[in-house]
Amino acid sequence: MNQLEYLQNEWQAHNAMYTTLNAIFPQVVEVANELRATLKRGGKILIMGNGGSAADSQHIAAEIVGRYKKERRGWPAIALTTDTSILTSVGNDYGYDYIFARQIEGLCRPEDAVIGITTSGNSKNIVNAIIEANTIGATTIGLTGGTGGKLLELCKHNLVMPSSDTPRIQEAHIFIGHSLCGMLEAD
Repeated sequence: MNQLEYLQNEWQAHNAMYTTLNAIFPQVVEVANELRATLKRGGKILIMGNGGSAADSQHIAAEIVGRYKKERRGWPAIALTTDTSILTSVGNDYGYDYIFARQIEGLCRPEDAVIGITTSGNSKNIVNAIIEANTIGATTIGLTGGTGGKLLELCKHNLVMPSSDTPRIQEAHIFIGHSLCGMLEAD
């Protein structure tokens, strides 16, 4: 396959996934309303993921704190992926599976929303953090793909991307993240 054929195949796979994405739009609206309620009650949004999903969590948090498209005051959002001292000390002392759960334990309150981003829905450190957030009473939201994995049973809200292809899922996650930011700013 030449490079042009490769790009055409990727574009077709991207478009096929986006064509089916509208099936979850009602759930996306529910999540936007939940995030709006979180901010109105004085809560914050805590976001986490691994690898590309870590980058997505930082990107979404930056749009919420800074701005997406509209000039406004900053809203409280924290990407739990950014503090290398916490990540490495907790990873060393408790294990990598607890790098987010310990942060949730220390930072999360019942009025907060916690978003776990994982293409499989099975990342152990995300699963453990969602379990901790549920124990605290926070609103839990999963951004996943495929079947939704373990997060499907653990989160109050699940946005499961209609694909099992990691790049397609990640493309959809950032689209959903941007859409949520846009809907928050629409008020």
